[in-house]
Amino acid sequence: MENNFFAENGYYHVKGLYTESELSKVRAILNKFHHHWLQENQSFYQSRGINSSGLTGAACLSVEEKFTLFEFVSANTLLKQVKGIVADPQFMNTQLFFNPYNPKQANYWHRDMQYHLELDAQKAALSGPEVLHCRVAFEDEPGIELIPSSHKNWDSDEELAVRLEQQGARNSDSLTRGKSVALKKGDLLIFSANMIHRGLYGMNRFALDILYFERHPSLNEFVQTGFLPTAQQKQHLKNAMVFK
Repeated sequence: MENNFFAENGYYHVKGLYTESELSKVRAILNKFHHHWLQENQSFYQSRGINSSGLTGAACLSVEEKFTLFEFVSANTLLKQVKGIVADPQFMNTQLFFNPYNPKQANYWHRDMQYHLELDAQKAALSGPEVLHCRVAFEDEPGIELIPSSHKNWDSDEELAVRLEQQGARNSDSLTRGKSVALKKGDLLIFSANMIHRGLYGMNRFALDILYFERHPSLNEFVQTGFLPTAQQKQHLKNAMVFK
């Protein structure tokens, strides 16, 4: 079934999608990865880090632990929701989001694509292909703040000035159209990477983002084979087609 709410607003919140047992299957693996990441990236974490990535390719995880992650990120629980937005999704990466070391660190409005595209190309990207953040909350957290429909509509003057820190604005300033979406443990929030958004820090923020995208040659450069299951692992995954 096509997800009309996402098509209009650029995000979709599914409350209580994951059970405690589904989360607990991977929680210890996330904790292990996070512990190693903090050890290896202490200075970055203390200066500004709020997320890590590449869990399915991490050297600190065993083959079995990675397989458990592959099962989780490609499970029908998630794919049923994703396919309502993108008919033939392809897996890209995983990210872990947590609180900054400094509780006073400011968050920031952005579109993911602004870090690799010029302004004109950012505008063009709003017509597709779609890249999805599928955020699974492992704890209750403040969630994110977003600008509804900005996945297909360009910034207002206020939003552009804040996002790009122009005319004396800071990218942490509040925006008139901002809408906060708080998450409870077990919730899923799917939102477009193209939309204007910012993470909200606080509480015990610990969320796994699974990135899926609409198959398109322009996005292939973002798929790293090191993050994909082996040929042998694919034989044992129910939805292996998302890794092809």
